[in-house]
Amino acid sequence: MYGRKTEISVGLLMIVGMACLVYLSVNLGGITLFGTDTYTIEAAFKSVEGLEPGASVEIAGVPVGKVTQIRLEETDAQVVMEIENTTRISDDTIASIRTKGIIGDKFIKLSPGWSEDYLKDRDLLMDTESAISIEELINKYLFDK
Repeated sequence: MYGRKTEISVGLLMIVGMACLVYLSVNLGGITLFGTDTYTIEAAFKSVEGLEPGASVEIAGVPVGKVTQIRLEETDAQVVMEIENTTRISDDTIASIRTKGIIGDKFIKLSPGWSEDYLKDRDLLMDTESAISIEELINKYLFDK
């Protein structure tokens, strides 16, 4: 019914379409197929209220990584972050949990210090500022006299 050229053309078009779909899925999904170009650092917070894995890690408003894991260790929340290899984090950097907008998503803001010593893979950030709870602030304002 159809010629051989038509069938081959349709087959090639389907292969190209599938390749484009796979490429977009990998890029938009943030999946790494051949190794990573990141390193991991950790930080301990008293409270990570509202912070979730996948949240952005930023320096001066520029995304440099993401939160990969949050776990409880004794009474602190341990946050694991993946940072791009091109970004060097000094050991006196302050990590604080912030909110985008008034009721936006939580993210981690890194405020670099002046130290010449930089963190390596699996190092721990010592200086942290926990998330501010709006409920606790309202509660304190209304009920504490």
